[in-house]
Amino acid sequence: MHLQTVPNRAETLRFKKRFLLLAETFQALGDSSRIKIVWLLSQSETSVGNIAFQLSMSQPAVSHHLRTLRNLKLVNVRRAGRTSYYSLDDEHINQLLQEGMKHVEEFL
Repeated sequence: MHLQTVPNRAETLRFKKRFLLLAETFQALGDSSRIKIVWLLSQSETSVGNIAFQLSMSQPAVSHHLRTLRNLKLVNVRRAGRTSYYSLDDEHINQLLQEGMKHVEEFL
């Protein structure tokens, strides 16, 4: 007789947390302003002011979106004096973005 392994409480919580974090990541990337910011950061590290200029957004709006992305560990910040420079957290974020672009380009 084969006994099925019953997950313990810690494994169950990790399982639930994994999908919650994944949903939060997709929710964050579901905002068109944030996805534009991520796309811009996939090109190179840049400052909040440059992001605001490139995307015709206010600096407070950009900062708000970057805070959301930073809290989900999608972007990193580097400070140089009074200027903050942002970049993608890791290559996985870029890969996710590239795969999403491939998917939507099939519809165009």
